Amino acid sequence: MPKIALLPGDGIGPEVTYAAVEVLKAADQVYGLNLEFEAFPFGGNAIDAHGEPFPEITRKGCLEADAILLGAIGGPKWDNVPRHLRAETGLLALRKAHGLYANLRPAKVLPGLEALSPLKPEIARGVDVLVIRELTGGIYFGEPRGMSEAEGWNTERYSKPEVERIARVAFEAARKRRNQVCSVDKANVLEVGEFWRKTVDEVHQHYPEVALEHQYVDAMAMHLVTRPSRFDVVVTGNIFGDILSDLASVLPGSLGLLPSASLGEKTPLFEPVHGSAPDIAGKGIANPTAAILSAAMLLTHALNRPEVARQIEEAVAAALATNPTPDLGGQASTQAFTQQVVAALHKVAA
Repeated sequence: MPKIALLPGDGIGPEVTYAAVEVLKAADQVYGLNLEFEAFPFGGNAIDAHGEPFPEITRKGCLEADAILLGAIGGPKWDNVPRHLRAETGLLALRKAHGLYANLRPAKVLPGLEALSPLKPEIARGVDVLVIRELTGGIYFGEPRGMSEAEGWNTERYSKPEVERIARVAFEAARKRRNQVCSVDKANVLEVGEFWRKTVDEVHQHYPEVALEHQYVDAMAMHLVTRPSRFDVVVTGNIFGDILSDLASVLPGSLGLLPSASLGEKTPLFEPVHGSAPDIAGKGIANPTAAILSAAMLLTHALNRPEVARQIEEAVAAALATNPTPDLGGQASTQAFTQQVVAALHKVAA
């Protein structure tokens, strides 16, 4: 019986997490997944209850689970606590504890919904890009790091095994998509970028059927808003991936549409890209699409049920075309939209 550790988190996190759980339970009824759910404190609520964002009870529960479904964490209430106690520090600790080195963020503009994108419809049409971000190395974890009264410093550092494994993830993903990889770096001015590019080229020799190109990160930022539909899989380091995946996330029209998966050595993590949005928490208007699609990614990458994931994706597309949430110009509440997805899922599976 697959165990799913739920980390609902803060703000709208619980609302969208339990919307995703409702859809997973509906899929369970149809396909006999035999899922088991257990919720744990994480983020700001864990700081309030346990004095830290990633308490021991949650560490244990996550390690014992087959997959982790996270909502969203943080908010103004916890912005002024010491850095080592912040909600975001707990997320970094979770990624590190589970060796989650590969972050997958798909951004897809669904047919018929091009008008939702901030780009012109003819530019948004056909966008289907997967950003793969290296998640446990680079400047966020490099040493030395520190701060004094006079200066602050961080270190961008990558080893060959770190680059090789994320490159393999990208090439393997491309094999299941359109056989194209774009590797992003800053090799013209950074030695670590030059090293990244050289290592990706070496890994590419084992994937001759996949086309590889390289882009500097500044040029890539431009390309993602001028001709995004030409990209398939984009792979890059931690900090560039952080920025570019957020840029790509607005292409479909709302952060509420973007799921993600973090894969690695231990229990995989699945979460929507959006934040905790405390300004709309409790109002029943949060868009649960990203959380629901994150649950679909969970079925694919953690439970090896891609066929069920595809049914959920089709149900979400049908619900979005019928009556989306207010952030997309619709009228549906969080619960009403979730019910539309559940109804569409039963219809698709019939």
